[in-house]
Amino acid sequence: MMYRMALPLLALAAVGGCSGRGVTTPMSSDATRVTSAGEWCTITSSNLKEIPKGTRVIYLSAAGPTALDTDVILDPPGPGNNVAYGHVFLDFATLTGRVTFNGGTGKFTHFQGSVVVTHGVGVNWAWDGTYSYGPPN
Repeated sequence: MMYRMALPLLALAAVGGCSGRGVTTPMSSDATRVTSAGEWCTITSSNLKEIPKGTRVIYLSAAGPTALDTDVILDPPGPGNNVAYGHVFLDFATLTGRVTFNGGTGKFTHFQGSVVVTHGVGVNWAWDGTYSYGPPN
């Protein structure tokens, strides 16, 4: 799948956190073919410092006959314990969905994201959403 995700995470060192929009593109097989837990797609391009090219989106359960409704882990490459926890819902009838992220470990401890998913061409999907990144006030 290809995804476009609007979450610019480029200036994350700000005290008190930040929020905004940006672009990232994951790529893998068709969502309707996620047949088992642990399958993943890889982000092939990104303008997001904290979610670089090579980040994996790992599905924690298989797709059903009409939807992909599963928790996900966003796992960037490199050392450290830095993963984001989220949930994806893709409706195969409407070819739309939503991904939400709520915390994680390491640099993703206070990460929040909400992404609208729409289908592109073939196995391509677009992610467009917002994020907040930083400790709660």
